[in-house]
Order: sequence, then structure tokens, then C-alpha cells
Amino acid sequence: MMETNDPGGKLTNDRAGAAPPSIVLVEPQLGENIGFAARAMGNFGLHDLRLVAPRDGWPNEKALAAAAVAEPIASAATVFETLEEALADCHYVAATTARPREMIKPVLSPETASTMLRRRTQSGERCAVMFGGERNGLDNDSIALADAIITAPVDPNFASLSLPQAVLLFSYEWMKSGNPEALGRATTFDGPAREGLATPGTAPASRAALFGLFEHMEGALDDAGFLRPPEKRPTMVRSIRNMFHRMECTEQDVRTWRGIISAFTRRPTASKG
Repeated sequence: MMETNDPGGKLTNDRAGAAPPSIVLVEPQLGENIGFAARAMGNFGLHDLRLVAPRDGWPNEKALAAAAVAEPIASAATVFETLEEALADCHYVAATTARPREMIKPVLSPETASTMLRRRTQSGERCAVMFGGERNGLDNDSIALADAIITAPVDPNFASLSLPQAVLLFSYEWMKSGNPEALGRATTFDGPAREGLATPGTAPASRAALFGLFEHMEGALDDAGFLRPPEKRPTMVRSIRNMFHRMECTEQDVRTWRGIISAFTRRPTASKG
């Protein structure tokens, strides 16, 4: 029978009505791998760890040590004698394997599976993803209990993932499916990182600011005799301007460059822009 981790047998939800999928490790062998799997779960917002017949019994000191800061997840793991017991409260189950084994089941990538599982959990379904033991993975009888198969795109000549690697891969896709733009650790000051150019404390330079920089720089280069001969000046100016456009300059960048030019020429920076 399943041992619940909180009153009423309800797991903590990442938001109301949307309990994240349970991670089910079927006959895991090494305590360290269980701990590393718990750590991967903690990194990406998963917390319900279920163990089916762990070889070395439970609790396991090596597992708790390997879990490090995710030790609470490992300590709260529930242990089952059979896979059927571990999945009894689940509405939808996916099995991870590199070999579909000719079973007629939907085959999903980790990314597609995570998106689909998030939609199901948000509608109130209890979902689980199961992973096989280190030696042979999931057997056919275990896979037969699943609704779908999750298979990662890997090198066919080196397709085997370790147990913690497999859990990490799915857990990462789970987190990404909920907030695909958020990166890294959110901070009190600026929230999570985002893809692209971050410009804290400044903003992209306006065209007026860039035009002022170009006028300032090109005047200095003319005075220094750099933009010669005259017939090549238009091409040289375009190349310099294009270089700055590729930089995606910020307002602070423009101020810095104008300061650099003034330092070399001793010209004031109060020109247009």
C-alpha cells in the first residue's frame, strides 16, 4: 500500500489543481542513483518520488547523501512492493525507454510528453513517469502498464542513458513546458533570466542617439585622416555604422563610446543626439 506524505493523501501542488507528475523508479539498484534522481527532480520542480522494490532497501543512507539539498525529496519517497500499487492512483502513465519493443503505444519526445502531461495535470489528472532499473531498464510487463512511451533523441550508437540522466532530461523538459522563457535562478531584484540580450539599468539605444554617435565619431575620424581616400569614405562609413548596428548598442554603450572619442580628441560630447 502507498504511504502518503501529507494529511489526506494529497501531494503539494505546484499550483491549485495541477500536481506535477510523480517520478516512479522501478527496481532501482544503487542508492546513489536514487539520490541523484531526487536532486534532478528538485532542480526542476518535481517532488513526488516513488520507489518500486529498491534493491538495497529503504531508507538508504547513500541515496540521502547523494540527494544533497534535495534530501527532503528523497526522504519523503514512498516505497511500493509492486508497480501496480505505485500507479494505482494515476490516471495517465508514461514509460521511458529507448526501445518501443513493438508495442502499439504513442511514442513521445520528452518535450512533447511534458507539454501533454502539464495539460493533463492542470485538468486535475494524476500523472506519472516511470523509469527502469540501471541494468535493463523497464521490462515489457512494466511498459504494458503505460499509456505512452517517452523516448529521447539520442545517438543510436550510444543510446543508453543512466537513471539520473533520464530523470534529469524529463524533469528539465517539465520545467520548460511551464515557463519556456525563464532561465536560471529567479532573484528578488530582476526575476529569472531570459533568452536574448539583457540590458539591466539601461535600454536599447534610439536611432537619434546612434546618429549622434556616428556624427561625433565620423567627425573625429575625418580630423584624424582615417576616412581616406575621399572616394572610399562612403563605403568606410557604412561599414562602421553597420558594425555598431550589429552590436545592438544600449544607451549606456552610446554614452561610453562618445566618452572614449572625447577622451582621444578632447572634443565635447554635446553634439546632436
